Order: sequence, then C-alpha cells, then structure tokens
Amino acid sequence: MSTTHINAAVRHTHGLPTRLIVSLAAGAGFSVASIYYSQPMLGVISGGLGSSEQATGMVPTLTQLGYALGILLLAPLGDRFDRRRLILVKSLVLAAALTFAAVSGNLPTLLLASLLVGLMATVAQDVVPAAAVLAPEAHRGAVVGKVMTGLLLGILLSRVASGLVAEWLGWRAMFGLAAASVVVMTLALARELPHMAPTTKLAYPALLRSLYGLWKGQPQLRRSVYAQGLLAVGFSAFWSTLAVMLHTRYGLGSAVAGAFGIAGAAGALAAPLAGRWADKLGSHAVARIAILIALGGFGLLLLDPLLPRVAILPLLAVSAVVFDFGFQSALVSHQTLVYGLAPEARSRLNALLFTGVFLGMASGGALGAVALAQWGWMGVAGLAVVAAGASLAQRLR
Repeated sequence: MSTTHINAAVRHTHGLPTRLIVSLAAGAGFSVASIYYSQPMLGVISGGLGSSEQATGMVPTLTQLGYALGILLLAPLGDRFDRRRLILVKSLVLAAALTFAAVSGNLPTLLLASLLVGLMATVAQDVVPAAAVLAPEAHRGAVVGKVMTGLLLGILLSRVASGLVAEWLGWRAMFGLAAASVVVMTLALARELPHMAPTTKLAYPALLRSLYGLWKGQPQLRRSVYAQGLLAVGFSAFWSTLAVMLHTRYGLGSAVAGAFGIAGAAGALAAPLAGRWADKLGSHAVARIAILIALGGFGLLLLDPLLPRVAILPLLAVSAVVFDFGFQSALVSHQTLVYGLAPEARSRLNALLFTGVFLGMASGGALGAVALAQWGWMGVAGLAVVAAGASLAQRLR
C-alpha cells in the first residue's frame, strides 16, 4: 500500500482512515509502555530472582538508558529508510526482548533484556513522525494529537496495569502479556501502514552529524526543546516523588499512587484538542496557553498548607489533571511546530525534541528527590512552579 493509495482512500478522521489512526495510537502506546512496566514490579522481581533491591533497581535504569540511546541512535533512521519497514522490524524485536525478559532466569539476563527493551521501545518515536508524514498539512496537529493520546496513555497507565498483573499473576506474566500486546500491535500496523519513501540518502554517520546542523540552524527547534524540557522537570518531579510522599505522610501504598495515574490519564486526553487548536490558532499560541495551564496546575500544589488534611488528596488529583492537560497540550503543540520546520528531517527533529524531554524528565526525577528530602512536599511544588515559569519565559521570548 503506497502513500498515494492512502490519499485515495476513504477519509474518516482528519483526512486519514480511522483504523490507521487507531493503529498508530495503539502502536505508540503499547511500545512506550514497555519501558515503564518494570517500575512497580521491582520488589516482586527482587524476590523472584533472589537479588538485592539495589541491584534490581538497575532494571528500569537500563531500560531508560536503552531508550535514551535509541532516541539518539535509532530514531533518526526514520528519515533514511521506509518508516513502515523500520516500525515493523523494531516492533518484532521489541516483542522478542519482552519475551526474553519474561523467561530470564537470573538478574544479568534480565538486565540485558531490559536494555534491549529500551532500545526497541523507541519504535514509538518512529510512529509519531509517521503520523505527521501521512496526515494532510491542515490536520497534522489533530492527527499527531490523537496518536500522542495513545502514547501518553501508555506512559500513564502502564504502571497501574503492571502493578495489578504482577500482584495477581507474577512479573513474568506481565512481560509475557506485554510481548503479546506488541505482537498484536505489529499485526495491526502491518495491515494499516503504507510504505513511506525515505527523505534522505545520507549515510548513517552523516545522518547523526546532521543532528547538530539541525540544532544550530533551527532556533524554533531549540526554543521548543528548552520549553518542553523545562516543563518536563516539574512533571517528573511530581510523579517521581508522589509515592514516597503518600507513604511517609499518609501511610498509603503504591496502589494509591498508581491510581493517580488515572487522574493524569484524564489530562492526557487533551492531546487531540491541542492538536486541533494548533491547526487553527497556531502552535506558538497554543504552546503558551498550555504552559500557562500547567503552571496553574503546579501552583495548586502550593495550597497544601492552607487546606485541611481531608482536602489534600482531592487537591493532588485536580492538580494532576490540570498540569497533565497543560503538559500534554504543550508537547503536541511543540511537535506540530517542529515537524513543520524541515519536513524531510521529521524523524531527526523528533529525536532532538524527545532527547530534551528525556533530559528534563531525568533531571526532574533527581531534583525532585533532593527537594523532597531537603524541603518536603512544598519543595517539590516550588520546583515544579519554578520550572514551569522558566518554560513559559522561554516560550514568550
């Protein structure tokens, strides 16, 4: 099936067949979820393999490391090769890596599998640019927004799912189910995805070197990366410290912390709206509004000392919905903006944008832990507000 055939197909949603958009959203969601499944299962994995909790903590670390390497080293290949073939091959290898994790008999084997899972889970960063390529220009933001909804729901709900499955069926079953879900996802993508011609003939070393040229030559790219990366600091600071705060302050378990992911998922539904708004109002305007909304959501956390204890959990839930809405809307707006800068380099532009987001997430997790230890929950709230304020200042330049 060629791109020409796609353009001639019956249009259902924003100029593309609905089944194609659903397949792309599922592909993004199930693939990116793979890097988060292990986090709630570390205690169960540690007991099952007889390894220390500290050593087992390397499982998500290596998965994240693999994902970071994959964004920089593999995601740019989408401009060099047929995206359909690249997506299908990486998806099959991801399913194999998850199966490898499920049958791992010792920690070193699981660590190797985790690194491979992270590398191949970057197929999500091939799916989103593919959606931008296939979408008509007038509806690009809306299509990207719908696909990003799948990706963001995968991030937010993966921890909830893995915690429940691991508790009832064990950690190996979770990795096995994850592998099966990726296989089903691959079959759907194989059916719906058209072939997409490469946009460059650069050799691999030159392809990687071109990242620097894109970074230096596109000031709007740099501004988008800085703004979204700063917003990611606050986002990650909240989610990475929430479980610890709930446990020490209220004696609540990880299941309650995971349930807040559902509140965050409600915010993720903003992605399609943000895409449509970006198409109509322009990406710059929507990004500014979205960051302001996220800033307001983080600001709600500062009301904590003024409210009775019974109101704190509802406050956290409302804050999560609001700032997640802002964060996801800003991300879709920045993606729509970036994809329009150099259409022939969308995979490389996406790699640079998400490298900035990943660095922001990693920094937010580390800084959030320090803030919680030094100044308590108000330190985390203050960090999130300052980071979002800096993001807004960057976008207003």
